[in-house]
Amino acid sequence: MGRFLALMILIIPGLFAGYGIKLMRDTFFQLHNFPYPNLSLQFLVGLIAFIAGLSFIGGFIFYRDRKNGKIAPRFQKPK
Repeated sequence: MGRFLALMILIIPGLFAGYGIKLMRDTFFQLHNFPYPNLSLQFLVGLIAFIAGLSFIGGFIFYRDRKNGKIAPRFQKPK
């Protein structure tokens, strides 16, 4: 059950980052989506969604690897 919960924790931000990529791609091809009044705001929301999703996944993996001792010594917690 713990692995399933961890998978769900990673899938939700992954979908969020994927939605951000979709918004940025739509802006590049000048496709206007409904809730955004202009393309520049659409791109900005997509960029923020992508960065937020990617940073959550990266932080989750970094925290897990730090806990298991699989990272470089300079990233270990000071004792």
